[in-house]
Amino acid sequence: MTEKMITETEAKLSTHEAICAERYAGIQKSFAAGSKRMEKLEYLLYVVIAAVLFGPGVAAEFVKKVLGL
Repeated sequence: MTEKMITETEAKLSTHEAICAERYAGIQKSFAAGSKRMEKLEYLLYVVIAAVLFGPGVAAEFVKKVLGL
């Protein structure tokens, strides 16, 4: 009886670990995608800050230099 419980518990634990590993991989993938989006937002904020502080003409020149236009 005890061996059966240990084996059953080990099986449940192994299944739980496998499910958690899949969930963790999904979370990491989501973080990576979110990081890319946040980087884009960060650049947009820099442009907005430049436009507010220096005016739209300076912000346009800044964007041209950053993009290499």
